[in-house]
Amino acid sequence: MEMYAGFIAFAIAVALVIRLIAGGLDGDRVERYVRDQGWELVDRSWDPFGPGWFGEKNSRIYQIVYRDQRGDLHRAHVKTSMLSGVYLTRDQIVERAAPDPLDAAAVDLAQENAMLRERIAELEADRK
Repeated sequence: MEMYAGFIAFAIAVALVIRLIAGGLDGDRVERYVRDQGWELVDRSWDPFGPGWFGEKNSRIYQIVYRDQRGDLHRAHVKTSMLSGVYLTRDQIVERAAPDPLDAAAVDLAQENAMLRERIAELEADRK
């Protein structure tokens, strides 16, 4: 009986070590994917019952929060495994970045430029 208890404890310890190693590798894989897209990873947490968990055998699911190139904050679920790569699901923007004042100024200048060109065309037409 003690032999079975020792075997069960050993099996649980091995399973725990394998899960911790897989989690570390998953974290590196997800961070690399986010960085390769040009985004900044803000938070990552394991979500074993996230979307698509039912019937999933090999992939692990995480919820991530990241900031894209524009500065928008996103929340998404990620499925990943050693062989399947990284797949985002339910990606949604949770906070929009403040508008860039330089972009607004460029739009205003373009509009002003168009109005001035129209006015110049009117003045040249009146001169003829």
